[in-house]
Amino acid sequence: MSATAPVRPTLPVLPSDRLEGILPEIERHIVGPIIADIERLKRERDAIVLAHNYMTPDIFHGVADLSGDSLQLARMAAETDASVIVMAGVHFMAETAKILCPDRTVLIPDPRAGCSLADSITAEDVAALRAAHPGAPVVTYVNTSAAVKAASDITCTSSNAVEVVRSLGVDKVLFLPDRYLGSWVASQVPDIEVVVHDGACEVHERFTGAEIEELRALHEGVAVLAHPECPPDVLAAADVVGSTKVMHDWVRDHQPASVAMITECSMADNVAADAPDTDFIRPCNMCPHMKRITIQNVRTALETMTHEVVVDPDTATRARRAVEAMLAVA
Repeated sequence: MSATAPVRPTLPVLPSDRLEGILPEIERHIVGPIIADIERLKRERDAIVLAHNYMTPDIFHGVADLSGDSLQLARMAAETDASVIVMAGVHFMAETAKILCPDRTVLIPDPRAGCSLADSITAEDVAALRAAHPGAPVVTYVNTSAAVKAASDITCTSSNAVEVVRSLGVDKVLFLPDRYLGSWVASQVPDIEVVVHDGACEVHERFTGAEIEELRALHEGVAVLAHPECPPDVLAAADVVGSTKVMHDWVRDHQPASVAMITECSMADNVAADAPDTDFIRPCNMCPHMKRITIQNVRTALETMTHEVVVDPDTATRARRAVEAMLAVA
């Protein structure tokens, strides 16, 4: 009697085809029913999901209607006509969406998804900086609370920080809260005095220049792309410095043989879909706040309409001026 090869069961087709080649088949079939629920709930709620580049692939590729860096998400929030916005990102991103869309319901799947940079500065700190440097405009990174944005003249992202600073036409600015991004901006605008605050991103500041040297020694020819929230020795050792959008576009357009993106872990997972022949070297620091957002709690947010983000109307009005001033620049 001859042996019979085991018959592999045929799995049902589920709405996770967009994850083919991104997640293993078994994982696609695990998340498939969750994706189906989310798509149904989006239709029922007239909702969209906005996802930051640091979201895990099941969210970024599986359920996000729009995705990108902080600047892209701000623009998308301002332009959408959906009744409900689910922000798959951290709390300041959801606040920014609410600031720009005061008449929409904005949900964050886990309100504990915060940001070390946002926690590093308060509106009172901004007032103290203004008092110490009278007349200097305040340029505030979007990784801040609504109250800090409201106390500022204009916001910026890592994509447009240099353009925003130059647009003011002054010889001195206050830049907050990230000291590393602020120092990098200062290096790009040598004719402008940039006074920086002492905040830092807990993910990016852990990278070191020595780590980049080790990467190059182990992986000859690797292209190194670094986020400007990294320390100066990291940026000096990188081939390209830029926002997550800059990194994504560079890899997509150049299709390098190998690349190391010096930023949060999930970035490489998401960019890899556009560069299937690129070897991604993954020096990984994970953001514990971003990882609080899961595909399961995105579904729960839509099922229960939680957790709604609310911003004080007066704060929102003042913060909106600063955000819209940025959007008018770049």
